[in-house]
Amino acid sequence: MNLGDIKKVYFIGVGGIGMSALARYFKHLGAEVAGYDRTETPLTQALAAEGVEIHYEIDPKKVPTDMSLVVYTPAIPKDQAELVHCREMGVLVMKRSEVLGVITAAKETIAIAGTHGKTTVSSMTAHLLHQSTVKCTAFVGGIMNNYRSNYIQASNEVVVVEADEYDRSFLRLHPNIAVVTATDADHLDIYGNAESVQDGFQQFCAQVDEEGQLFIKYGLPIVETVSHKNVKTYHVDDSRADCHTDNLSIEDGGYRFDLVLDAHRIANCQLFMGGRHNVENVVAASAIAHTMGASDEAIRNGLASFEGIERRFEYMLRDENLVIIDDYAHHPTEITALISSVRELYPGKRIAALFQPHLYSRTRDFAEGFASSLSLADVVYLLDIYPARELPIEGVSSAIIFNKLQVENKSIFSKSNLLSGLNDDDFDVFLIIGAGDISALKMAIKSHLIKSKLEI
Repeated sequence: MNLGDIKKVYFIGVGGIGMSALARYFKHLGAEVAGYDRTETPLTQALAAEGVEIHYEIDPKKVPTDMSLVVYTPAIPKDQAELVHCREMGVLVMKRSEVLGVITAAKETIAIAGTHGKTTVSSMTAHLLHQSTVKCTAFVGGIMNNYRSNYIQASNEVVVVEADEYDRSFLRLHPNIAVVTATDADHLDIYGNAESVQDGFQQFCAQVDEEGQLFIKYGLPIVETVSHKNVKTYHVDDSRADCHTDNLSIEDGGYRFDLVLDAHRIANCQLFMGGRHNVENVVAASAIAHTMGASDEAIRNGLASFEGIERRFEYMLRDENLVIIDDYAHHPTEITALISSVRELYPGKRIAALFQPHLYSRTRDFAEGFASSLSLADVVYLLDIYPARELPIEGVSSAIIFNKLQVENKSIFSKSNLLSGLNDDDFDVFLIIGAGDISALKMAIKSHLIKSKLEI
């Protein structure tokens, strides 16, 4: 497929974070771009403002004619009427991951893989390269606050992408540089068991160019089994890793540290973003930037200017009497990292966690893990499960997490009665957690808590 020949593209699920970045890419190439999505969101509104024509009801009659390419997300059912219509028309139909594979095939590709941290490491890497003389085009799974977008365009041949393990999409990529941040069991609806997840990451590592570079988090079992000749490990502060931090300290809700990248030290770095796990993400991103030729000064300045990503340890309020943090965490390991980091940053403060489980299958598979991680908070509120692409599973609801929680102060709410239930509890830090539509409630939650907690 010659991308320059693509004149008209239609996206089924255009509002997805990965799909929308591709839509912006084709707009940049000068193609006409249109699409369908289930609901209107700030992201689809932004796309519409950029010239993408979008409709919100499934209707094959609204699919444009004379298309060069149709792109769909794996979350779309195979029998979805517009997708069936496009196939029957004989148009070239490709998954998002297939298109990303084509885009990156002839470029120097940096791929960030892992069950946690992909978006943050990708965003940090893209920012460090873009702020240096290296530059890059980037497709990121979140809105980067520095750019107000999930897409960065550059004129060179360097591309940063997220290597998504869902649907084994990352096996479409053959990167020159790759990172593996975590290999925890997830997406068991696709893989079946934890061993298959590990096998998937093994296959991904085997696809890294043999003259390229592979970075793997220190301590992951996969480190001992990959056969790539250029493997380096990274960790937040374990000096046994090839890349790590030294002299790590907390300052004003952020961090100061030295970077040790193999035998190279970059002193006096700062990150104005919460979360010890995000310092570890910095190590991976900085190691990539250093490998690509970014200067020490560019890396140091890039880290200090990094403004974070929407819904990744995103501060919504930082008042001496109330802190509100919004985070996309949707796996027990991520929630543990989030709450542990908040404990470190705000010792002695009472923490309330509002969590919306994502997917019936994930809730079923990790109910005990969710309960254990959420029990690190002092107060826990649960919302109903966000189904995303799934139909309900009998016997699976937020109650299976609720019943295992080891905190006394716990409640289950529907979205409609949530705010009224937040008035009486005692907390200093409030966490909004989840990958579903909980983000649509965050401004109302913020306004309510300010009125009830700060304007008494």
